[in-house]
Formats: sequence, structure tokens, C-alpha cells
Amino acid sequence: MERKKLFSALVILLGVTCANKADACTGITLKSKDNGIVAARTIEWGESEMENLYTIVPRGYVQQSMLPNGETGGMTFSSMYGYVGLAVVQPGWVVDGMNEAGLSAGLFYFPGYGQYPEYNPDDKANTISDFQLVSWILSRFSTVDQVKAAIKNVRVTSIDPRASTAHWRVTEPSGKQIVIEFINGEAQVYDSELGVLANSPDYPWQLKNLNNYVNLAPGTAGPVKMGPITLRAFGAGSGLLGLPGDFTPPSRFVRAAFLQTYSIEQDTSYDSVLQAFHILNNFDVPLGTEFPVGEYPVNMPSATQWTIANDMHDRIVYYHTMYNRTLRSIDINKIDFATVKFQSHPLDATKAETIIPVSIEM
Repeated sequence: MERKKLFSALVILLGVTCANKADACTGITLKSKDNGIVAARTIEWGESEMENLYTIVPRGYVQQSMLPNGETGGMTFSSMYGYVGLAVVQPGWVVDGMNEAGLSAGLFYFPGYGQYPEYNPDDKANTISDFQLVSWILSRFSTVDQVKAAIKNVRVTSIDPRASTAHWRVTEPSGKQIVIEFINGEAQVYDSELGVLANSPDYPWQLKNLNNYVNLAPGTAGPVKMGPITLRAFGAGSGLLGLPGDFTPPSRFVRAAFLQTYSIEQDTSYDSVLQAFHILNNFDVPLGTEFPVGEYPVNMPSATQWTIANDMHDRIVYYHTMYNRTLRSIDINKIDFATVKFQSHPLDATKAETIIPVSIEM
């Protein structure tokens, strides 16, 4: 009975996601002078307030994949590595996180372009649902190369045919990163030197699209002579005049690429974490922008429900939410994954901003 409830909840989540294209996740990667790597991203969902959780998974924890139509017998996997992840709706549906080896993985929506292998009941013991792939990666692997080799040997499926497909990015502490997409039923693995990811179209297309902005550069443009007159910029930053500011995936990919690339390299990974949150503030989606005027389904602080930064150098997961912008941290170094219990808790203990009154001397 409990499995049927989980299946129904995920069907509702994925079905609505597909219908309304709520696919505005944006990811960046920063490197610091101490060779630290930070993988950070936003997650958007404008239809309703999701059940947003953090989950702690110990070594040896056994999970089994869900399958289409509520079937049982999906792939079973146990955790070689303990990990911490941010989950949606249910504790096991981790969509971004990091394991004790420092490997980071995240799911991003990929509607209209991906295609998983056709589901084959005869191969269900080797089949894993897309919403559990992050958990499998964090449970089993410590390097990008290991994931590259293993992804070819599993079959990824969606448990509901109406649902959006997904793609994934995986990052190791060295900074090596890959993007995984399923095209025509086959796993395509791309080396991601740029470290940016958004949603559709496919990753190679997003890279090609950057060439449309070859004229952009940081700094101030001009002055330029135009016959008898001189054209001057109205203000600083005009070298990036024309940088797209809308919330479509191609525009967010371009904006993230420029803001990440030209940000100042920080001394430490902790400083890079703070920088990542500042950069990703540019991608917060105000709820009213996703729907026609007066047709938004719910009133929340933001369609950007939470933002995460995985510090793979110091092994700390940071996040803030739409309800509380105060940074919270989970230090993986302080967790004994051999003894800790599987557990999951809401991202917000109370859904309110932390306000600190300023003391005034009288």
C-alpha cells in the first residue's frame, strides 16, 4: 500500500511538471585558488510548494528502484558511500547532493529532447527510475570515470509516460565533470569543461549557442566614433549589453556561462560557496513570471524553491530556500556513515526568514 502511495505521488509530480514546463534549474561550477570545486544550482517548481527535504544515507543502506505501472523488482543497490542529498516529495528522491568521497551529482529537467531506453520488463532487475539515478550514483561511485563506465550498463526509465525526461551532471573533487543525456534511448556522456548546465535543448546545442554571443565581453564598451559624434556607454558593464535576461533554458545557460566565467576566482572553496549563491541570485524565478497574469496556481515567495552548493573540497553541503535565505550547512566530515541512521528532515524547520534586529545605541 505504501509503495502505491509513493507511485501516485511521483506520477502527480512528474505529470504536472511535463504539462507546465516547470523546468528552470540552473547549475554553475566554481574553482578556488586552493583547488576547491563548488557545484551549485537552483531548483524551480512553480505549481505548488513541494515537500523539500534533506536526506542522510548511511553506508550499507539498500534501495530498490521504482518501475512503471507500480511494478516491483527494479534494480537493487546498496550504498558503498554514505551521502547527503536534497530530496523532493519523498526522502529517497534525491535530486542533488554529495557523498563522503566528494562526488557530487544532480538531476535537471530535460523536456522534449531526451528519450530513455524502452522499458523491458524482462530487464527490470537492471532498470532504475530517473528520479533515483542520483541516489545510485552517490551510493556507488567516487569518480566521474566510474560513472561513465557504469551508466552504459543500466537502463534508465521514467515511471510515468507523461513525465519529462531528465539529464544529469556529475562532478568530482578534481573538477572533472560530465553531463549525462539519453538520446534515442542511448546514454550520451559529455565532458563538461565549462561546468554550466540548464535544461533543454541538449548540451552540445547549448555550447554551440554560446557562439551567438561572441561579441560580449566584461567591462565597458566604447567610446566609439560615429562620424561627427562619439557614442559612449551609459554605465559600467556595457560590454555585456545583449546578455539575455529571460528565464528560458538557452538564455539562462548563456547568462550562467558569462557570470561564472568572469567572476573573480576566490581564495578558498568557502569563499566560492558564497560567490556561487550571489551568482545564482540572478536566476531566481519570481512566481508571477511563469504563468499568464492572474493564473498562477499558488502564492509562494518564489518559483525557485531552493538553491544548493556542494563544496567538494571541504565536504560541506550548503543550501537556502525560498522561505529562508539564511545559509544552512551539513558537514559530511562530522557524520559517521557507518553508524548514522537513514533520516530525512524538512529543509525549513519553520517557514520564515531569519530576521536579526539591529541594535541601536541610545
